[in-house]
Amino acid sequence: MLKGFKEFIMRGNVIDLAVGVVIGSAFTAIVTAFSTSIINPLISVLGGAEFGFGYTLIEGNPETRLNFGALLTAVINFLLIAAVVYFFIVAPMNKLDEVQKRRHGISESEPAPTDVELLTEIRDLLADRKGPTELPPTQLP
Repeated sequence: MLKGFKEFIMRGNVIDLAVGVVIGSAFTAIVTAFSTSIINPLISVLGGAEFGFGYTLIEGNPETRLNFGALLTAVINFLLIAAVVYFFIVAPMNKLDEVQKRRHGISESEPAPTDVELLTEIRDLLADRKGPTELPPTQLP
């Protein structure tokens, strides 16, 4: 049981995922600090000192405040994090995959062979290796 757990943990993709979560958490803290320190004051300036991109439903009760600035900040945080993940992780990995495919001669424009084509190729290779008399009749076209 522990051996299986050890094999699971030592897989490359699990370790990569753990590193990604840690880096993502650290980056989220940076983006949150940026939004709190820079974006929120700018939103407050746009909304005015009294209004501030929010509305209190019942005067004197801060629990009834609708804070649209906080929602806008969360959306900006999400967009910043998504942009960084895409431009610094996803796009380079896609480019790396493309380079690897080109290096190994795999073309995306060529369609993948069908099962019948692959089986026909295997049949022909076996026929060349064993000779035509040793193969049983086939149902392939």
